[in-house]
Amino acid sequence: MKRLLASIHDVSPRFEGEVDRLLDRLAPHVGQRLAMLVVPDHWNAAPITPAFARRLRGWAEAGVEMFVHGWSHLDDSRHTGAAALKAKHMTAGEGEFLGLDRAEALARMRRGKALVEDATGQAAAGFIAPAWLYSDDARAALGDAGFALAEDHAKVWRPDTGRIVARGPVITWASRSRPRQLSSLAAAALLRRVLQPSGTVRIAVHPGDVRVPQLLDSIDRTFAAFRRHRASRYADLLAPAARASITD
Repeated sequence: MKRLLASIHDVSPRFEGEVDRLLDRLAPHVGQRLAMLVVPDHWNAAPITPAFARRLRGWAEAGVEMFVHGWSHLDDSRHTGAAALKAKHMTAGEGEFLGLDRAEALARMRRGKALVEDATGQAAAGFIAPAWLYSDDARAALGDAGFALAEDHAKVWRPDTGRIVARGPVITWASRSRPRQLSSLAAAALLRRVLQPSGTVRIAVHPGDVRVPQLLDSIDRTFAAFRRHRASRYADLLAPAARASITD
């Protein structure tokens, strides 16, 4: 069976309207079988409110998987070397976990996990760092935090064992500048063809996508291109048959 894993990133009161629009956009393709990546306090200025917590619980009860997506989504670390290049070119100051040491990464993970689980009344599905960027220490902290799954741009893995349960690039879009929009449109068009044989395809959308009609059209085309993949849950990757199909 071929799987399609859909996710909405940056779920926060700050982007509540955009999240609603994305849910409506994705519903014809995946229904409620998708993941939300919850930011507990976006840029330290948009904490989860009681009203939004009730919405998170409702979505979770309807079957939406809830991932912890950092704490603030704001990179407040200083970087050198390769990390500095990633911080500059792969995200606009939002790679929160790219420069954290193990203790600080673990503290933020645990705070986020507790908040999301308290809001939803369910265990968090896993952890995905903002911009899919991790320091080595942050990766090590994932196992200590007790998450069942973690994801970066190239794979999904089990932090407790390190076992990879899905491989392949995420199809996603960038909205913050015209050159990035064009490059993400080209990448999505290419990946729609290249990833057809893949057993697991991941598609991730962001609040900023709703402001660019070309990106929304590309999102629709991408989901339509994988209509033979079954909309699935990340938790399905933990099933014995799924684990047996992946080699390290």
